Order: sequence, then structure tokens, then C-alpha cells
Amino acid sequence: MSHRSNLERVLKSGEFAVTAELGPPKSASAEIVKEKARMLEGYCEAANITDCQTAIVRLSSIAAGVLAQNEGLEPVIQMTCRDRNRIGIQADLLGASALGARNLLCLTGDHQSFGNHPKSKNVFDMDSISLLKMVKGMCEGRFECGEEMKEAPTFFIGAAENPFADPFEFRAPRLAMKAEAGAEFIQTQIIYNIDKFKEWMRQVRELGAHEKTYILAGVAPLKSAGMAKYMKKNVPGMDVPDEYIERMANAADPKAEGIQICVEVLEEVRAVEGVSGAHVMAIEWEEAVPEIMEKAGLLPRP
Repeated sequence: MSHRSNLERVLKSGEFAVTAELGPPKSASAEIVKEKARMLEGYCEAANITDCQTAIVRLSSIAAGVLAQNEGLEPVIQMTCRDRNRIGIQADLLGASALGARNLLCLTGDHQSFGNHPKSKNVFDMDSISLLKMVKGMCEGRFECGEEMKEAPTFFIGAAENPFADPFEFRAPRLAMKAEAGAEFIQTQIIYNIDKFKEWMRQVRELGAHEKTYILAGVAPLKSAGMAKYMKKNVPGMDVPDEYIERMANAADPKAEGIQICVEVLEEVRAVEGVSGAHVMAIEWEEAVPEIMEKAGLLPRP
């Protein structure tokens, strides 16, 4: 069986796959990307290269992806709808494929008001579902306008989903819509409320969506009680139980406790029917990933 990427190979083999996250710098530093890539290489199948996350200007996800790839780390290129119209998106996707990127994550993108240029004009020519449809068509050899191309890009196509956003009853059907639109794998929002995640997965299984796309459960280590409180109160769709906030507040070493909580969540979600892997989001803390993987018993990677 041929595979477009290592991530696809591991998922299709039935092994529990792991992706991580690499945040490009707010500068033109190639060395920062290379250093982070070296931290993650060997501890995951591929790493998301974020696309100006939280609408803050950072090194291009495609350029950073190439730098990571040169260090031996397979990238998952993020592509958001916030900053480009469909012409710009298609041009960038052709470029990413030509440079050897084989995994793509389609996102709507955080609103520019969250970032460091709140007065900038957004684009949102498309949303994530229409982007998925367009990418699927491109991989089949046609532009969004219907015109055929001579050499199609090659991508293992992914999307994100938040099991905790309101209205909750729409979350599983929305995942199914993304699978139908072309998402071959799904990475979820960070999970702390395990019971609610399990209920969401039950609804996903009822729709049969877990058989149409690979689901990677999002996990992340907390750094402090303040971080946990902030995420609970200020991050839309984030559900952090008070139990974890108390554990972080009472911990002698909050970072070690945050890693332990992440490992516990990872072990629980790994056992949920329909979960094919994990997406480990150590936000600006990439060096925590090796420890998480070791404590979770997920080394060596397949």
C-alpha cells in the first residue's frame, strides 16, 4: 500500500499515531525552527507547523515546514482562511506540495482581533469546510474554478474539531461534515473534560464518522494554575475541570504536575473507542514532548 506521508502510514497500519506542534518564531530565525524540530524528531509521526496562531505574525508555516523537514521532522502544514483568498491559498498549496509537504491541516483561523494586528483586514473568502472541499478537488487535479491542472498536489488532508464548543449537540455532526468534505484525519481541541469527550465520541460513533476519518485526541500539559484558570475563563470552547486547577495550585512543581495530568488524560483518551491517535500540544514548550511520550509508554515510535 502506498502512503503519502509517514503519518498516513502509521494511522493506516492501525498503530496509535502521535502528532505534536511546532510554533514558528515571531522573527526570521531559521535556527529556532531547526532547534524545535530536533527536539520533536523521533517522538511523533509529524508535527503541526502553525499558521500565525492566534493571529500573531510569525514565520511562514510553509517555510518553517521545509526547515523542519530538512531536520528529519515530518511537517503538517497548517493553512488558514483568515489571511488569503482562494487564489492565494491555492498558490501556496501548490508551493507546499512542490517543496515536499505531504500533510495539510485546513483551518478557518483565529480572528485577527486576537492578534498583534487587530486593525488588519481579514479575508475569510472560505471556511474550513469549503477549504477541505477545495483541497480535495485540487488533489484530484482541478482548481476551485473547475479548471484542470497538469500536475496535482499530493496531501494527506486533515482538519480540526472542538468537542466542547457550543452548541454541543452540533459538534459530532460537524465532524461528520468535515469527513464528508475531505478530512482524512481530525485533530481535536485540548481535552481536559474526559467525560464530555467520551460523550462526544459516543455521538461520533453513532454517526459512523470514526470509520470515515482518523481522530487524534488533543492533549496539552499545563504550566501553572494561572494558565489553567485563564484557559477555563477566557478560551472559547475550553473546558478545564476545577480538579485540575486545584492540583496545579497545590503542586510543589507545577510543570511536573502539568505533565503528569497530560499523561493521565492521554492514557484515558487512548482507551476510547474510535480514537486513532493523539495530538500533543506543548504550546511553546516543545521540550516537554519527549517526557510526555516516555511517561505515557509511547516510545519508541512505530
